[in-house]
Amino acid sequence: MHPPYPPRPPYPPRPGSRPGESDRDLLAGLGGPGLSPGRGPGTRALALLLARHWRPVHEYAVICLASSAASAPMAAAAAFQRVLGRGTLTGALRPHLLTTVRETVGQWAAEDDVAVLLPELRKPTGGRGLRAARSVTAEKRLLAERAFLALPGASQCLLWHIEVEAEPISVPAGLLGIDGPTASAALRRAREQFRAGCVRAHRELAPSRECRFYNRLLDVPMRRGGALLPDVQQHLTACRYCRYAAEQLGRTDGGLDLLLAETVLGWGARRYLDSRPGRGIPPVPPRPLGPPRPGTARPGSRGRHRTSPGGPLSGRPTKTVVLGIGLTSLALLATVLVARSWSGDNQVSPEGDHGWGAPTSRTVRPSPPSEVPSAGAPPPASGARPAEIARGRLRNVALGLCVDGGNGTSRTRAVLAACSSTVAQQWSYQDDGVLRSLADPRRCLDAPGRRGAVGTADCVTRSAQARYDLTVRGELLLRRHSGRLVAPGPDATVVVAARDGSQEQRWRLEAATEAKDAKEDAKEDAKEAAKDAAREARGAAKRPRRDGAGGQDGHGAGGWERAAGGAGGVR
Repeated sequence: MHPPYPPRPPYPPRPGSRPGESDRDLLAGLGGPGLSPGRGPGTRALALLLARHWRPVHEYAVICLASSAASAPMAAAAAFQRVLGRGTLTGALRPHLLTTVRETVGQWAAEDDVAVLLPELRKPTGGRGLRAARSVTAEKRLLAERAFLALPGASQCLLWHIEVEAEPISVPAGLLGIDGPTASAALRRAREQFRAGCVRAHRELAPSRECRFYNRLLDVPMRRGGALLPDVQQHLTACRYCRYAAEQLGRTDGGLDLLLAETVLGWGARRYLDSRPGRGIPPVPPRPLGPPRPGTARPGSRGRHRTSPGGPLSGRPTKTVVLGIGLTSLALLATVLVARSWSGDNQVSPEGDHGWGAPTSRTVRPSPPSEVPSAGAPPPASGARPAEIARGRLRNVALGLCVDGGNGTSRTRAVLAACSSTVAQQWSYQDDGVLRSLADPRRCLDAPGRRGAVGTADCVTRSAQARYDLTVRGELLLRRHSGRLVAPGPDATVVVAARDGSQEQRWRLEAATEAKDAKEDAKEDAKEAAKDAAREARGAAKRPRRDGAGGQDGHGAGGWERAAGGAGGVR
């Protein structure tokens, strides 16, 4: 797991170069979920966030609406309302705000009574076209989407503001609250992480064994700038999946700006890219360290990002203008909400925050009616569901058994069973870390504590305890409890255990295959397990043996957790 933000420098910063307040700090200063403009520290934090992000968000709203009428600032204000009102931040703030603008315009265009009040929503190049497009991620950008979602928030921020916004390193450094040298080092790591994420996504999402075989043969020559082998080139002519992968990998060394814009925004990506003030402006010579003189501004900055402690609020006129923008926009938003008579029932709790704002329609595909019952399922909050990263059965690499959640009803213990195509073994892994049962999408795989049995529970009431990170090694780590993961237990149960790096604690989220392919996969996994066991045996004398999971956690367990009896750790 990468740290969410780059480390602070090991040396004290020089006078005048002290990092300012980060976006995360300002969000924390809003005072919790909900926006209530008024006096106090929350007003200052809101003003600073508006000063940093209002203009690009408003400009993208104009692109989505194909109009600069009053609906553009209203859509921008609605995006701020939804994102900042949650009080938490997952990923970079700017991409999150921009994608929320796109979702908002699409949702408004789908409402006939809203379109009556805002006729510009009916433009085929604006709201109506966005509604018809459904903001589906292009197939040729799926690997980049998965790689970007997997990045820490700081890496997302650095890549977006440097590559897409074409801003100097001082801008994302200020948004992150770090100094320039630290940001530059983190940017280099972010580029490497993004490329490695694309390579990993190509391997994990490969539709065939042949595509997985060509993974390294694509990666190494392109990274070194050499030519692809003839058999690789021949494979690319026949395989669209690998051809798209090669194109995305090629853009990581040049053309990353368009790749990221098309991946994150989709709609209007090129227009937004061309509208960035930093493009076509000659680079600004470096300024000497020290506090800026009063009344001066960096050429080319246009006053958009002022991250020094006294910047946006140092003068009374600036404070008045910033607060006026925010309060006026929120007032316009309130007018539309009253006209629409929205009650706010579809608001998403802070626990439901996801990634950088990718809507459900981007990657989540509805399951066949024969597999997922729809009777009685309440409609989800519009545009609030997280995006699906992958779906399939969760197979244990060492045992060859799959996690079976039963019929998806609440308080059902998960068990290990022979792998099959039954819907009880199908799971949807989403970018907020939730594993949702396809037998009943309202139920999720839940781990109630640091120890004990794993089962299904209501995704809303237990969502804080049911979030995981599926690592490259196949470990299903609990986000809430460091060093704990999902592992096989005694009597074919599934339990929470201590992470020990063993083969028994590795899982593979895979599509249900034919029996022949499943047997071949099992043989490959057995070979990998034998190799790992040999390596473990050779290194056993050189490192201490880690302890496995203990017994059942007796705190806060209820329903299926209590029914687990003596379920303990991995044997």
